[in-house]
Amino acid sequence: MATLPSRRKFIKAVSLTVISLSITSRGSIIQNVKADELQPLLVDSKGRPIKSLSGWKNQRKVIQKRWLNYLGALEPNPSPPELIVLKEDRPRGLVRQLVEYESEPGIMVKGYLIKPQNISEPLPGVVAMHSTSDKQMVYIAGVEEGRIVAFGYKLAQQGFVVFCPLCFLWHDKGERNYEQQVERFQKRHPNSKGMAKMLFDAQRAVDVLVNLEEVDSERIGAMGHSLGAKEVLYLAAFDERVIVTVSNEGGIGITFSNWDAVWYLGKEIHDFEHQHHEVLSLVAPKPFLLIGGDSADGEKSRPYIEAVLPVYDLYGNKRQNIELFNHGQGHSVTPGAEKLTYDWIKKYL
Repeated sequence: MATLPSRRKFIKAVSLTVISLSITSRGSIIQNVKADELQPLLVDSKGRPIKSLSGWKNQRKVIQKRWLNYLGALEPNPSPPELIVLKEDRPRGLVRQLVEYESEPGIMVKGYLIKPQNISEPLPGVVAMHSTSDKQMVYIAGVEEGRIVAFGYKLAQQGFVVFCPLCFLWHDKGERNYEQQVERFQKRHPNSKGMAKMLFDAQRAVDVLVNLEEVDSERIGAMGHSLGAKEVLYLAAFDERVIVTVSNEGGIGITFSNWDAVWYLGKEIHDFEHQHHEVLSLVAPKPFLLIGGDSADGEKSRPYIEAVLPVYDLYGNKRQNIELFNHGQGHSVTPGAEKLTYDWIKKYL
């Protein structure tokens, strides 16, 4: 079998096909790729087909290393997080705590821990990542009511222990903008992308849950909308402790949304020669639900799901573990999408 095409040849091949175009809410043009325009996953570095699970696991290590190197991934913090409770209330049979804990060594961050008031045995845990519009986590935690769904609060009502961490873009933000927040981070880690920090903090949120006696550490899920959807895609791919994920309107394709922002992957991502179906492949065979509204995600996302199905097949009839649901009603969370999020998590946790 011939080796994979070079990026120049690959781009030329794509340019000769019919590419559908759509306009984002920000007015930029995005390209909708087809499944056969994504480089195949089950081909090794010498262009040979991968037909066995063992062969895929070797290739998986190659893909994982490739993306972690691009991110400039941070070393894990080996110390179990110690939670300092800053505030607590008890709404409707729950305990909701605003806590502070160490993320990177010496760096303190905040999050909301929400759990049922009466726990008789360890419960499944969920990391719930907030959106850009919920910069203080007050909506996802149910502290304030708004147009943003209180996913964390409602999951706790359904019997989960939920942790909602604050994205680093708002850590001690003051008057700084997002770019300046990234500059602060990169002074400590000059070779790391913003998404490396987001991944680190998301994994640290998993650390919080698995170190709680009220949580069954073998039953950890993750969900997020918009900004949070981007974070849980990477968390699901790079943290084996997360066994089920819902990513809602993050934009799985690199051109689907602002992945090239400095707080995510940077402009360099357009020269990286790799696409997010590779990251998604690292999730297999775990359950992963992608929700779209034909804004950041939608029918244009389907090729990314289709591209990883052969990987799921290698694990033995696991195609039912990965799905795309498109409600077609834009970027906001619809009641149907909200219900499906809870149903998916409950099904697999």
